[in-house]
Amino acid sequence: MPHVLLVDDEAALRDSLSYALQREGYEVTTAADGLTALKQFHKQVPDIILLDLMLPEVDGMELCWRIRAFSNIPIVMLTAKDQDFDKVRGLEAGADDYITKPFNTRELMARIKTVLRRHNASQS
Repeated sequence: MPHVLLVDDEAALRDSLSYALQREGYEVTTAADGLTALKQFHKQVPDIILLDLMLPEVDGMELCWRIRAFSNIPIVMLTAKDQDFDKVRGLEAGADDYITKPFNTRELMARIKTVLRRHNASQS
């Protein structure tokens, strides 16, 4: 069962997305801020990270850079920042995909599967 680290400061989104992920067969750990996410990452390394950009403590962009310094775990950014500049910056920071809010949950699930499939194929 793939493990997802879901990082978002919006409790309602964390809850609904966590439920949807679990229904798809994922194990889910959540964090509401960047520092907690980093601690969760070191406690149990996930298979993929779903990461909001606008977070308290350590923002999502900084968290992405920090994780990329030592890991190639797939990162999908989920954010309301929808300007081209933000998308490019997120991808350049190391994100494997960038999805803007609001998003279609079925599309998100398909993108997660695709990112995991590519990551797993590159590890073989």
